[in-house]
Amino acid sequence: MAKLWQKDYSLNALIEEFTVGNDPVLDLELTVSDCAASMAHAKMLASIGILTQEEAFALCGQLSQIMKEASEKKFTIAFSDEDCHTAIEGRLTERLGDAGKKIHTGRSRNDQVATALRLYSKAYVLAMIRAMADFAETALALARREEKTPMPGRTHLQTAMPSSVGLWAASFAEEVIDHIRHFFALYDLVDQCPLGSAASYGVPLPLNREMTASLMGFSRVQNNVLYANNSRGKFESMLIDAADAVCLCFSKAAQDLILFSLPEFGYFSLPRELCSGSSIMPQKKNPDGLELMRSKSAVIGGCAMTIKSILRSTPSGYNRDFQDTKEPFLKAARLSVQCARIMELTFRKLEVNRDRLRRSFTPDIFATDAALEKVAAGESFRDAYKEVGLHLDRLKQYNPDEAIAGRTYTGTTGCLNLEKADQSLRGLSEQWAAEENRFCSAIETLTGLSVRLF
Repeated sequence: MAKLWQKDYSLNALIEEFTVGNDPVLDLELTVSDCAASMAHAKMLASIGILTQEEAFALCGQLSQIMKEASEKKFTIAFSDEDCHTAIEGRLTERLGDAGKKIHTGRSRNDQVATALRLYSKAYVLAMIRAMADFAETALALARREEKTPMPGRTHLQTAMPSSVGLWAASFAEEVIDHIRHFFALYDLVDQCPLGSAASYGVPLPLNREMTASLMGFSRVQNNVLYANNSRGKFESMLIDAADAVCLCFSKAAQDLILFSLPEFGYFSLPRELCSGSSIMPQKKNPDGLELMRSKSAVIGGCAMTIKSILRSTPSGYNRDFQDTKEPFLKAARLSVQCARIMELTFRKLEVNRDRLRRSFTPDIFATDAALEKVAAGESFRDAYKEVGLHLDRLKQYNPDEAIAGRTYTGTTGCLNLEKADQSLRGLSEQWAAEENRFCSAIETLTGLSVRLF
C-alpha cells in the first residue's frame, strides 16, 4: 500500500531508511493493540454515520483476522509500509475496498500510535504487577520459612549486628509491595484514552471519544487533545522510571546473593540449573543470571533516560522525535517483567545453609549488644560504647538465636510482622485481579478474541 502520507513524489531512499528505522519490527509488538483500537474506532464511526453498520462489521472481521495472525507471529509489515498502521490499512483496503479507505477518518497516525501504546502500557503495568506480586509472595514465603535463622547483618560489607534470613528476605518483599502500589498509581494515569486527539488538535467531526474509550476498557478519555499528544513518551518514561526503581531493588538482591553464595561466605547456595559454566574451567558454576540482573537494571535505567532526553527539547504538538521513544519503552517493558520473573525463580529455588550462617557469628558482631547490656545495668551509652570498643578482645560469644529473638519491637528480627505484609499483598493482588478481569473482558467483548496485548 502507499504510505498514509503519500504525495506526488517519492521519498529519498536515504531519508526513508533514516525515518522508518526499526519501526516495522517494533510494530509487530503493537499490532494487536492497534487492531483493537481500530475496531473501537470503526464502531464509533458507524455510530455517527461515517461507516455503515455492514462496513464496520466487515472491518472488525478483517481486524480480528489480523489480530490472530499477529498473535501467532504470522502478520508481516514490509519496510515500505513504514509501520503496522499502514500495513493494517493496506490489508483492509485490499480486502474491503472503500471501507478500508474510510477507517482512518478522524484519526492521525500519531493518534493510532498513542492509543496502541496506551493499551500496551495498561497491559504492561498489569503484567508487571503480577510478576512483582509473585516475587513478593515467594520472598515472604522464604522469610516465613527462615524467620528465625540467624544471619550476620552488614554495613560497609563488614559484619555489623545480628540479623536473620527472615529480615533479609522480607525487606525485599516489602520494598516490592511498595513498588506495586506505585505501579497502581501509574496505572490510573495511563488508564485514560488519547484516541480522538488526531494530530494534537482534534477534527471537525462529531467523534464520540467516550464511546471508544469505554469499548477499549479505559476508565475515561484524556480530556485535552493537545495534552493527549504531549503525554506521548512522557507517560512511557514514567512507567520505565518506576521499572528502574523496582530493578534497583532486584539488582541489590542479586548482588547480595552473588556475594553470600561465594564459597568464602556460603550463606546460600544457588541451584545448578540457575547457573552456567565456564568454557575453560571445568569446576565453574557461574551466577550469570544474577550478574545480568545487575546489568539489565542499568539497561532499563538507560532506556528511561533515553526517552526523557528525547522529549526534553520537543515543543508542544506532534514531533517525529516521538518515534524514537518507542524502542526503549518496549525494550525496558519486556526486560523489567523478565527481571521480576527471574528474581522470583531465584528466591524460590534458593538453598539456605543454616549451619554455615550460625558459624559465621564471631564475637565482634555482638559488640553493640554488649554495650547495650551495660546500658541496661545503668551505664551511659557513651561510656559503655567506649569501654567495649577499647576491649573488643574481651567480647564473649553470645547465642545468635537469642540475639535475634531479643529484638522485639516492630519490624525487627523478633517481630517481623509478616502477616501485615501478607495482608497488604493479598489486598493488592485482589485489586490486580479485579482490574485484569475488567480490562481483559472489555478487550474480549470488543474483539471477540481472548488475546494478550503484552
